[in-house]
Amino acid sequence: MKNLLRSAVLLSIFAMLGACTQETAQDLRPQDMTVETLGHYCQMNLLEHPGPKAQVFIEGFAAPLFFSQVRDAIAYVRAPEKLAPVLAIYVNDMGRKGATWDQPGNGNWLEAHAAYYVVESARAGGMGAPETVPFGSRAAADAFALVEGGMVLVLDGITDDMVLAPVEMDGGDDADFNERLHALHPGTGV
Repeated sequence: MKNLLRSAVLLSIFAMLGACTQETAQDLRPQDMTVETLGHYCQMNLLEHPGPKAQVFIEGFAAPLFFSQVRDAIAYVRAPEKLAPVLAIYVNDMGRKGATWDQPGNGNWLEAHAAYYVVESARAGGMGAPETVPFGSRAAADAFALVEGGMVLVLDGITDDMVLAPVEMDGGDDADFNERLHALHPGTGV
């Protein structure tokens, strides 16, 4: 009887331990942006920036990481510094009815691997860098490229250089920047 009771207790303990380590399925449905939604890199409200946005779900995190530019999300996914394995990527479908550059929309999320992207167009994204503009159809992407320039690619056709290379931004005076940097670190030659 003592052995039976001991076995029952051990079995109960193993069952509880198994329940504690049992993984729950992560909800990977795209989430709409709100006034509290901040960009992963810039930590700024995404609704205040124009252009398409992206969200990336990573393993172990209930909420997605949002990006103020699609280009940044693709760079994040390809960078070795990402926090955990990527489970899903969504981008705004800029060809969807109602989507505009100033209001890319909510509820028009498209799985990133299903999109067509216009790269090297004249349009800058929410943070002022060149944008990788996603569309749900090839025809919509071609129409955008005809007006704004650029070329149409699928996600796997976008090279690392297109999203990871440094971007030279207009509006900055290198002499002014170097002067301010030197003021921060006098005598260092920086």
